[in-house]
Amino acid sequence: MSVRLNKRSGGREARRVSRQTNIEQIIPFIERKIPYYELLDEAGLELIERNADTVLEQIGLDFKDFPQALDLFSAAGADVQGDRVRFPPGMCRSIIQNSAPAEYVQHARNPERNVIIGGNRTVLAPAYGSPFVRGLDGVRRYATLNDFQDLVKLTYMSPGLHHSGGTVCEPVDVPVNKRHFDMVYSHIKLSDKPFMGSVTSAERAQDTVDMVELVFGKEFIQTHTVLTSLINVNSPLTFDATMLGAATVYASNNQATIISPFILAGAMSPVTVAGTVTQILAEALAGMAYIQLVRPGAPVIFGTFAAAVSMQSGAPTFGTPEPSKIMYLTASLARRLGVPFRSGGSLCGSKIADAQAAYESANTLQAGALCGVNFMLHTAGWLEGGLTVGFEKFIMDVDQANMLQVLLQGVDLSETGQALDALHEVGPGSHFLGASHTQANFETAFYRSTIADNNSFEQWQQEGGKDAGARANAICRKMLDSYVAPPLDAAVDEALIDLMVRRKALSEDRSY
Repeated sequence: MSVRLNKRSGGREARRVSRQTNIEQIIPFIERKIPYYELLDEAGLELIERNADTVLEQIGLDFKDFPQALDLFSAAGADVQGDRVRFPPGMCRSIIQNSAPAEYVQHARNPERNVIIGGNRTVLAPAYGSPFVRGLDGVRRYATLNDFQDLVKLTYMSPGLHHSGGTVCEPVDVPVNKRHFDMVYSHIKLSDKPFMGSVTSAERAQDTVDMVELVFGKEFIQTHTVLTSLINVNSPLTFDATMLGAATVYASNNQATIISPFILAGAMSPVTVAGTVTQILAEALAGMAYIQLVRPGAPVIFGTFAAAVSMQSGAPTFGTPEPSKIMYLTASLARRLGVPFRSGGSLCGSKIADAQAAYESANTLQAGALCGVNFMLHTAGWLEGGLTVGFEKFIMDVDQANMLQVLLQGVDLSETGQALDALHEVGPGSHFLGASHTQANFETAFYRSTIADNNSFEQWQQEGGKDAGARANAICRKMLDSYVAPPLDAAVDEALIDLMVRRKALSEDRSY
């Protein structure tokens, strides 16, 4: 190895793009090798669990306009009065611990990309649900199906993202009652990573199930999980018929659901960390218990999305200490319950990929990594409190996702990692740049960012003086230009298109 300082290196941009787009390197999920960060001791966690049981018993939750849930809870021993359900102490926890799996495999159409969700694994997925995009031209606008497809392609090409996600953006140029077909088909056609299903109605969830049956087979999905889908609680303490309908379809078909209280603390929960976590636990327990009553053993994830509300303006804030504390505590509670945990992401309130976006996103990502998130939604692309997904921000966040993998791998204590041979060879007063150990390991020794520029000011200026956004923009364009779709069986593709055509025609005459 030769060491060159302050010299221009030809092909650096090409190598950076190559590292970003190396889809041959399949890392299906991260195996965690570092300890969890525990914010509270056992006594503190037990206090919150008792308080959540008090909420479940004395206050209860509303299950709006969904008789099936009320009937199942009543039969299981809950007190049902109208839409309000109150639970005996320990009832929800007992139901969950008796049947909910501690981890599960979500199968991808490429088996090499199957993910294990739960235990000491971390699975990273892109942003979800944004109606706007900030394109490579820097313009904020409503998202289109073409934007959605480009984001699926970028996710497929990013080794640091293990899961294709779901509604990566909301393609508003397609009618609401038809766009779920196009989104699910795009995940199947343009990627071979696992993905999420539609949850905007029970009928659309069933359409998703029918589509994956064509890919995996009807019998296969009854015994194997191929979808993990997001069910948001209508906090505070309410489940609505839309989410319950979708959750019921997925659970009935052995597909995974993320029961995720959606919290803007101070507006949708108390203004304290402990009070908010108590509410989150009560909501999640009730939702996960319902899933197990629908189908014992159906995979379920304890999810949470928590941000704080500015007490001055009412706007949601991100990357602040309180949501991180909430994440640490809910992760600990999920482990005590024995189910996988979802939270985290590159959350920020910034409108563009600027310094605010960077530090708010980094704060959330680091807390998610340390607390033990198993399924991290919103890992890449999130802007403006989730209203917008940004293409440049997406590329920057993928770089951070790659770093999380290195962090969670822990410390190499092998003979090579100990490096005693290097210390013996160099000794006092010299340097390690030419050492045999360095030459043998320099290519993989340290993480190399796909975005950062660490050259001298003069070299940076000579190469155009580009900031991180400009570098991300160039990488994104080259990735999309070089995209090659994974193979899909022609008969499966034809069957999917036929189903979509028939169902879309039917939807003209149906309200869903």
